Amino acid sequence: MTDHVTLKVGDTAPAFELQAWPTGQVKLPQFKGKQNVVLYFYPRDDTPGCTTEACDFRDNLARIQGAGTAILGMSTDDVASHEKFAAKFSLPFPLLADPDHAVCEKYGVWVEKTNYGKKYMGIQRTTFLIDKQGKIAAIWPNVKVAGHVDAVIEALAALPS
Repeated sequence: MTDHVTLKVGDTAPAFELQAWPTGQVKLPQFKGKQNVVLYFYPRDDTPGCTTEACDFRDNLARIQGAGTAILGMSTDDVASHEKFAAKFSLPFPLLADPDHAVCEKYGVWVEKTNYGKKYMGIQRTTFLIDKQGKIAAIWPNVKVAGHVDAVIEALAALPS
């Protein structure tokens, strides 16, 4: 297990280039100077908490895009899984595939978890708000899904436009 990177507000967001549904590929630098980015890491496609979170972002897309911001979801699921998940719930934003969890590790969200006494590695539900300069403007670790999107929108309102 590698050491987890401890990112802080003000740090430059680690760059990445990943396969994504539906865009084929997403590179974080493509947003620099143009849009803020809500980058949310979630454990698994089509599971209850992850579905609720994705649908909350979907239902608030106009408010988030209105703040000059793109939404990117990321898990270790592959693009085919993302395609099914997005189709089932009409998700209108890119879902990025990080099957080897390299980007998850860079962001410090690939952690040891415990379920029914069994230890395993997985994604800690975390959201990063990255400003137009590529700097981390806010971090929500251990996200509780209820009310999370409202907190993100509130933070967006505080960013310079």
